[in-house]
Amino acid sequence: MCSRRRIAVVIPAFNEEKSIGEVVHSIRGLGEGFDAIVINDNSTDRTTEVALKAGAVVIELPCNLGIGGAVQTGYKFARDRGYDACIQVDGDGQHPADQIPRLIAPLFEDGYDMVIGSRFVTDSDYEISFMRLVGIKVLSFFLKITTGMDVKDTTSGFRAINRKVLELFANEYPQDYPEPESLVFAHKKGLRVKEIPTRMASRMYGKSSITPILSAYYMIKVMLAMFIDLFKK
Repeated sequence: MCSRRRIAVVIPAFNEEKSIGEVVHSIRGLGEGFDAIVINDNSTDRTTEVALKAGAVVIELPCNLGIGGAVQTGYKFARDRGYDACIQVDGDGQHPADQIPRLIAPLFEDGYDMVIGSRFVTDSDYEISFMRLVGIKVLSFFLKITTGMDVKDTTSGFRAINRKVLELFANEYPQDYPEPESLVFAHKKGLRVKEIPTRMASRMYGKSSITPILSAYYMIKVMLAMFIDLFKK
């Protein structure tokens, strides 16, 4: 299926020199048609050097744009170079490459516009803090009551989009909280969104800087941003 199409695997990365090489190698292992596009979000380590050595295309940002700006940069690159679809993958190794074809397939086989890899559609042994889990469930409930969309893993950055959405998001993409906010965008544009269970791993190195207090603060800010997005023209 994918060998006849060109798939851009966009990897936003900030100081991921320890894991980015293995991530790129795993994507290249998928074979012809999958291109690893690393967006170096103004890292201060050897992220670019390691990614290039592993065989990725690297786009270096002159300043730190954050996850939204980095991903949109990748979308612009993929749009301008005629890719058929695009998938976002974290640079810390949490998204196994062998799950990528599962996310891509519904775009071409079933006509979906966006496919989200989820930790929560079915029972999973993925480890997540209690406060983050509560936050994700609250965001899922908020999304459902405001848009009718039933997405359980609202903050998943493991997602695939087709060419139509690639062109849309290359021009307009949320910058602050792109994963949940882009679901509101999808609702307003009438896009077909599918959530499927995917295996995910713990990050290869380091740990999340999000504390319980920051989780609650993040949840409130995200819901406010999503609410505002609903009424934007």
